[in-house]
Amino acid sequence: MSVVSLLGVKVLNNPAPFDAKYQFEITFECLEPLQKDLEWKLTYVGSATSSEHDQELDSLLVGPIPVGVNKFIFEADSPNLKRIPTSEILGVTVILLSCSYDDREFVRVGYYVNNEYDTEEMNDDPPAKPVIEKVRRHVLAEKPRVTRFAIK
Repeated sequence: MSVVSLLGVKVLNNPAPFDAKYQFEITFECLEPLQKDLEWKLTYVGSATSSEHDQELDSLLVGPIPVGVNKFIFEADSPNLKRIPTSEILGVTVILLSCSYDDREFVRVGYYVNNEYDTEEMNDDPPAKPVIEKVRRHVLAEKPRVTRFAIK
């Protein structure tokens, strides 16, 4: 059994404009006192073909952690558009929310994100250069992919 268990993650602002901050309400349980902080990170996968476009949107140290159920809001900036290939701004991508203890990742929650225009007309006939002000993101919050890693 793990000392820290992720109980739930809620995506708070969903759907949202592409350039809006990401907001998550994270609930976890700690079964015994921890000597170090937990590090939470949010990573945006900018391209399906290369990890060079991945962006760490934010990281947050949480601690000291009391024994019991804990809850907090994690907020992260939207991705830097200059680091995403123009051809990959629209469509489906992934965000990864991970937590580490003592530099060892023990849980990762992956979500598909669909970036599309806010009107059917623009989705049917998109401009050559994306108009970011008209792009909305929808995190598929109801279908997360949770991976747990054993750490000692």
